[in-house]
Amino acid sequence: MAIPDSAGTRGTRSLRELIDDALRYWEPRRIVYNAVLASVCLGWLILSWPHFRAALTLAPLAALLVLAVLANLCYCVAYVVDIALQYSSYRARWLRWRWALWLAGMLFAVLLANHWIADEIYPGVPPS
Repeated sequence: MAIPDSAGTRGTRSLRELIDDALRYWEPRRIVYNAVLASVCLGWLILSWPHFRAALTLAPLAALLVLAVLANLCYCVAYVVDIALQYSSYRARWLRWRWALWLAGMLFAVLLANHWIADEIYPGVPPS
């Protein structure tokens, strides 16, 4: 199948090449994604320290691990969108604008993390 290459011309690109391109783009940004979400959690912990002292037990930390895995599974949705758009005739434009998907996903993840902590975790922790 002829798929536009990075210069916007028609060329042949295999699925493997598109997946390699997606991996090279998204995986370095996953580190930033995880660091930002970890800083949101640490920020809540530090800024409301006496309240979260009681939450530093095995059960809440296990829940935090599960939430971290779910956040990384959600990050993988970007691959579905990226590879589909790389197959389209809009590939050249998509390659210039896919940072917007990363930014929107990051902002949504930060919003979701803050909501989850403020609405689900914070009220359930007994005061210390």
